[in-house]
Amino acid sequence: MTSYEPDPRRWKALAVSLTAGFMGLLDVSIVNVALPSIQRDLGAGSGGIRWVVSGYALAFGLVLVTGGRLGDAFGRRKMFLGALAAFVVTSALAGAAPNETTLVVARLAQGVAAGMLTPQNTGLIQDLFRGPERGRAFGMFGAVVGISTAVGPILGGVILAVFGDPDGWRWVFYVNVPIGVLAFVLALRLLPRSGKREIRLRTEIDFVGILLLAVAVLGVLLPVVDADQGGIARMWWLFPIAVVFGAVFVRWEHRLVRHGRSPLLDTRLFTGTPGYATGAAVGALYFCGFAGIWLVFAMFFQQGLGYTPLQSGLSVTPFALGSAVAAAVAGRLVPRFGRRLTVTGLSLVAVGLLAVALLAQLVPASAAGWAFVVPLVVAGIGGGMVISPNTTLTLECVPVRMAGVAGGALQTGQRIGTAIGTAVLASVFGTVLVSSRDQQLALTVALCCAAFLTCGALVLAVAELRARRHRAQLSEHERDTRTAETSAADVQRG
Repeated sequence: MTSYEPDPRRWKALAVSLTAGFMGLLDVSIVNVALPSIQRDLGAGSGGIRWVVSGYALAFGLVLVTGGRLGDAFGRRKMFLGALAAFVVTSALAGAAPNETTLVVARLAQGVAAGMLTPQNTGLIQDLFRGPERGRAFGMFGAVVGISTAVGPILGGVILAVFGDPDGWRWVFYVNVPIGVLAFVLALRLLPRSGKREIRLRTEIDFVGILLLAVAVLGVLLPVVDADQGGIARMWWLFPIAVVFGAVFVRWEHRLVRHGRSPLLDTRLFTGTPGYATGAAVGALYFCGFAGIWLVFAMFFQQGLGYTPLQSGLSVTPFALGSAVAAAVAGRLVPRFGRRLTVTGLSLVAVGLLAVALLAQLVPASAAGWAFVVPLVVAGIGGGMVISPNTTLTLECVPVRMAGVAGGALQTGQRIGTAIGTAVLASVFGTVLVSSRDQQLALTVALCCAAFLTCGALVLAVAELRARRHRAQLSEHERDTRTAETSAADVQRG
């Protein structure tokens, strides 16, 4: 077993990788506030505009696991640099797009680049850090995941306010270019080189698994991301296809493991890695409730109350601030409190969302922005206590050789959760609004649904907390048994 010697540049390397990861995750939500400007400037139709957002999310989710596996096989540094360069180029192409078709194609390519880039963050953390430092590093990564989702509408609104129409929307993409170029230069200097080894593509890259998983994920995501245009009703038949391909994918991966070949997604992650399966499920279900509320708030504030995109973004800033502070602190507390952090955090999120839902019925619409501040801070603090610790605890027992694919699978669950949650909550909000003509009632019902999904994640987290205590008791019992056996042997020898 080789000794671990910490890389003296590891924290600087982490800062660079998280900056790049932040850009990729931010582009999931930052574009939402720019859609009306894009539509006016390019004369785009509603279908094309929808795919500016949906296409990115779809491509992002499709390649996460594959990106993680390629990073495990070819080296994190190579994959990180290649994906970052592609992200910068595709961001520039999206910003310079002369028409709707070019923009959609650029966004699809940008989503692929971001999906390849994101798993390298978790892989690099597994490579560079050990012990309590790894918990702190994963805490920072979890903060990036949560904050990037929450602040996207805010930053998008600021950029549009600064650059204005008609070309302000282009800077939503252009802003990635200078930041990405700087991150690339620093990554060349700071990211560690992996040892050279021969890669046998036919045996080490599971092309069949890549295809099977892509079809399964596509079958789930495609109807969901198109849900606001009746995608689920039109493409419901993709769900059973996704189930079939998912089952075939699992059997194929089992077969590769039995024959000693390298699978795309080692199924032992879910069966032989303590806490991984439940942690991934907690993350996916939490993102169902958490990520969908931003579109609901945007519709409520902008369509219902007439807020500008910037005002709408600033109205949810309390959540982002609470999440940022809590995530930074929670990452340091994981070794001490463990899964109790996520249980507490999920409880706070549910309480905060239910409080907003209640206040929406009690205060005048004109005072909603101010009335929601305190419960949004509470929910944000809870959110910061969920994502960072859950990421750390889910990946803590994953072998380093599977770090990239494990992080990719975890993120895939979160992307699917985001897509489903956004579609469900937006649909609930729209349905209630159409039937009642009451914006505040629609917000209340949608947030109650989000709280319900969060409580589902809470149930899973409590179950995992109990399982951890049970495993700890078994380990302690085994240690006591070995100690007793050793003492008995000593007595016999004496």
